[in-house]
Amino acid sequence: MSLKTIVNDKEVYDAFLEVLDEYIALEHSRLVSADNVVDLHRAQGAVNAYKKLKHLREKVNGPRRSD
Repeated sequence: MSLKTIVNDKEVYDAFLEVLDEYIALEHSRLVSADNVVDLHRAQGAVNAYKKLKHLREKVNGPRRSD
């Protein structure tokens, strides 16, 4: 199965986005409770990575053209 197949299947992609939102919420709670700089930076990096994955559809399909 290719990435295009996954990101263009609405049901699958919506489920993927839900999981990413759950992971982001978990990392936000880790950010709040971080008691050292290393844990803080790790949580920030994880949130950044998950947010980038939320734009996977645009990356795979390319920019939309306005007709």
